Amino acid sequence: MIIIRKNGQTSDNMERASRLREVFEALCERNKNVPVIVEGKRDAAALRELGLDGEIITLHSGQSIYDFCEDIAERFHRVIILLDWDEKGESLSKALCKHLNGQWEEFSAFRELLKILCQKDIKDIEGIPKLLRRLEADETPWQ
Repeated sequence: MIIIRKNGQTSDNMERASRLREVFEALCERNKNVPVIVEGKRDAAALRELGLDGEIITLHSGQSIYDFCEDIAERFHRVIILLDWDEKGESLSKALCKHLNGQWEEFSAFRELLKILCQKDIKDIEGIPKLLRRLEADETPWQ
């Protein structure tokens, strides 16, 4: 049963928003010591808006996937891969995971939880701040 609150938001939306906040609190904590890899600048800006203040590395920097991964492997022992979950993001994620074997698995739950919590509303990192505001009733769905 879905309970409607006074402001018109369902308890399910509020629960999703709360869980998203929990994921980002944990992600912010891990990002103090572990870099996060995203696809582009808008994804990085969205994570900054959500409170991450550690290193965020954008994938689209002009390097091949192989060269990018070689550079990451030389510089870091562990990384958080947080690419979009659209078709392109899934493909890039598989390629990164293959080349960075042993460096990302510990943090794979972050991306999986975000995919579940964002459901079919969005398929990218850059859309999370707006989705979170909508779930928390700061924005209407059509804005």
